[in-house]
Amino acid sequence: MKKLIVVAMLAAAGAAYAESTPAKKELVAKVLLLQQAGIEQVAGNIVMQPAQQLMLRASQILQARIPPDKRAAVAKDIQNDVKKYADQTVPSMRDRAVALAPSTIGVLLDERFTEDELKQVVAILESPVNRKFMQLNGEMLKALTEKLVPEFQTKIEGNYRALDRSVASRLGIEAPAPAASK
Repeated sequence: MKKLIVVAMLAAAGAAYAESTPAKKELVAKVLLLQQAGIEQVAGNIVMQPAQQLMLRASQILQARIPPDKRAAVAKDIQNDVKKYADQTVPSMRDRAVALAPSTIGVLLDERFTEDELKQVVAILESPVNRKFMQLNGEMLKALTEKLVPEFQTKIEGNYRALDRSVASRLGIEAPAPAASK
């Protein structure tokens, strides 16, 4: 099964690092597979950050405006709304992040690491190359985020506005007017 995932990741990267050797491509795919959980986490964080901000705002309003006997029920409804938002948005964002990883992170790994260095990264050895890889982590995630966010911005904003309206309705307040697109 892992071999199939590695082959699929290699195929997805395709032309992104076509000049690389097959062995190096396989090592890059292994690194991406080892980093998949982190890639998925970044995607989930991108989606959930605005929902977390909304939850903080809702919590303040809940305490200030909702009668104590209704707070628990309203809070539970808001949590369910946030879960629905996450369920609708996070999986596709995670899938797209994983799909973009070979053409973003994979390219950076292929360009900046030799085949021998990639072997060391895969083995997670304590070495200077491991520090080099860790330093590149931020740039890899930035490259992925720069591709992922614009693709999902509209979907996230639409789902977030629906969540915001639902929470505002549950709190008995008017939802904020949509912000102008940047």
